[in-house]
Amino acid sequence: MKILRALAVHCKGATAIEYALVAALIAVAAVTAMGTLGNQLSSTFSTASTKMQAS
Repeated sequence: MKILRALAVHCKGATAIEYALVAALIAVAAVTAMGTLGNQLSSTFSTASTKMQAS
């Protein structure tokens, strides 16, 4: 019975680590996406500003 309890505790620890890894992966993906989106928005506003100044 003690062995089963030890395995249950071990599995919970592994699950927590897996969730932490998934959360870290999502955070990295979000930061990358936001950086790319920020660059695209900057380019779009720069183009719009240039066109407005030209007219």
